[in-house]
Amino acid sequence: MMKSAANVVFFGSDRICLPFLDFLLEEGVDHCRLAAVISQPDRRQGRGHKLSQNPVAEWATRRGVALWQPEKPDAALVESLIELETVVGFVMAYGHFLPKSLRHAPTYGLVNFHGSILPAYRGASPVETALAEGESITGVSLMKVVREMDAGGVADVEEVPIEPSDTAAIVRAKVGASVVPLMRRNLSAAITGSLRFVEQNAALVTHCRKITKEDGALDFTLPAEKICARLRAFTPWPGGYFTHNGEHIKLGASGYSEEIMDVPPGTVLASSGNADLRIVCQKGVLLIHELQRPGGRMLPVADFLRGYPLAPGLHLPSVPVRSLVV
Repeated sequence: MMKSAANVVFFGSDRICLPFLDFLLEEGVDHCRLAAVISQPDRRQGRGHKLSQNPVAEWATRRGVALWQPEKPDAALVESLIELETVVGFVMAYGHFLPKSLRHAPTYGLVNFHGSILPAYRGASPVETALAEGESITGVSLMKVVREMDAGGVADVEEVPIEPSDTAAIVRAKVGASVVPLMRRNLSAAITGSLRFVEQNAALVTHCRKITKEDGALDFTLPAEKICARLRAFTPWPGGYFTHNGEHIKLGASGYSEEIMDVPPGTVLASSGNADLRIVCQKGVLLIHELQRPGGRMLPVADFLRGYPLAPGLHLPSVPVRSLVV
C-alpha cells in the first residue's frame, strides 16, 4: 500500500508568498500535500469598502486548496492541525503572533521565510529597511519560529541582489521568488524533521519597525543619496512628499547628483528647461522627474510646473525622519 504524502500547511497573507505556494503545488507534490492555507480574514478595502480577499486567500480559493481564515490563531486551529497530522507549517507574511500551542501542533513545528539575511533586520519591514539603508544585497532566511520575533535558528539563506534602481515592489518580488530555490534545497529536510538550525549571532542583531504614512515626508538635511534610497524603499507605499502652501506634493521618479551647493538644504535651484526639479540637500542635489498634487495625476515635472510654479530660491521645509532601524 502506497504511503500517503505528508500533510503541510501554510500561513500567509501577502502577494510575496505566491511563488512558494505555486512551488508547493507544482514541484512539491512529490514530497508533501498542501492540506490547508491559513490566512487573514477578508477585509473591506478601497473607496467602496468592498469585502475583499487578500492575495493568498484568493490563491487558495482559485487553486481549490482548503482555506482557513480565523480572526486570530486559536485552540480550534491547533486542534485542526493535530487532526490533520500536520508534519510542518510554513509561515511567510502572515501577520499574527503564533502561540506555543500552535508552534507545537505540527510534528516538526513551524518554519518561517523572513525577508532578510538574519540576524539583520528582524521585524516588520526588512525589505524596505534594506533599501533605505543602502544595502546592495538582501535575502530570505529559512528559520525556526520561536516565541521572540524572528529570533529562531536559521537553516539556510538565499541571497537577493539589490540593483541601484530597485524599488520595494521589485525587491519584494525578488525575495518572494527566491524562496523557490531555497526550498528546492530544503523541502525534503523540512518535512522529515532533519533541518539543522544554527543560532543567530546576538551581537549582530538589528531590528526594523513598521512603516507609517508619515515616513514619506522628505528631510532635505539628509544626503540626496539617502533620500533617494528612502524613496525607493517607500515605492509604492507610502511614497515621498514635501509640503508647500499646506499641500503635500507627492514625488514620482527621482534621482540625485553629487553637486556641492553653498545654499541651505531645501532650496529650489534653477533648472534648464524644467526637465527636473532640483532641490539642495545636506549633501548633493535631489533631481525630481515627476510630481503630483493632491487629487491630481502624476505629471512630468515640466508639465507640473506649468500649472504649479516652484520658483528658484524657494525654500521647502524639512521634516526630521525616523530611522527604520530601531
